[in-house]
Amino acid sequence: QVQLVESGGGLVQPGGSLKLSCPASGSIFSISVMGWYRQAPGKQRELVATITSGGSTNYADSVKGRFTISRDNAKNTVYLQMNSLTPDDTAVYYCYANLKRFSGDYYYQNYWGQGTQVTVSS
Repeated sequence: QVQLVESGGGLVQPGGSLKLSCPASGSIFSISVMGWYRQAPGKQRELVATITSGGSTNYADSVKGRFTISRDNAKNTVYLQMNSLTPDDTAVYYCYANLKRFSGDYYYQNYWGQGTQVTVSS
């Protein structure tokens, strides 16, 4: 089995910062891409940021310059540093990992965490 567990969410005032963490554990052979999505009430889940095993990153336009994604390959962990938060960033944040569980697996598959709530409000 593979587990991803997000942590670091909470309530923060506008302009504040939070750092999310998400370690992947269990039977893992190789992780390709890791990333974060978010879903606000009444809206579709949207991409926030992704990072490859080599460190290449991709961000949604709405978070560029404010959010930074990083990962520790030795710990199979992805992070999301969120600065200058606004109420529009309020959402449940989900991490995912595109991985192979065994060396013989042909395809990489996506595994998801359960989500962590981020609320930006005064």
